[in-house]
Amino acid sequence: MPEAALTVAPIEHADIEAVIALWQRCGLTRPWNDPAADIALARRGPNATILVGRDGDAIAASVLVGHDGHRGWVYYVAVGPEHRQKGYGRAIMNAAEDWLRRTGIEKLQLMVRPGNETVKAFYESIGYGEQPRLIFAKWLDGRELTP
Repeated sequence: MPEAALTVAPIEHADIEAVIALWQRCGLTRPWNDPAADIALARRGPNATILVGRDGDAIAASVLVGHDGHRGWVYYVAVGPEHRQKGYGRAIMNAAEDWLRRTGIEKLQLMVRPGNETVKAFYESIGYGEQPRLIFAKWLDGRELTP
């Protein structure tokens, strides 16, 4: 499918509520992660941003992209259900990749929850491959691990 021509730009303050609503409609939020706090943290420094894809006036897609100095990471990759199958997922991921290239980062990694075959198939279709890794986690406030 040809890539759609989204208008992609960094998030603006006026976009925050609509982006959070998009993430909620796409099932990306979790009770233990405050999306407003995640947006504020990403906007605070030079190592991360949130990119918003617009279809006309509607926010159709978004991605939180950042890096640790070695690897890029993406979170909250979202395309509104009413905008799917238009190439917007590929377009927003290309924008994230371009942002990382401009900052000198050469590798992008992302995590997909086990069993999410639709998302796995999407990433495979745009050139990503699985690299088995063990992920260890610890809540620093002592609570039990979340799924």
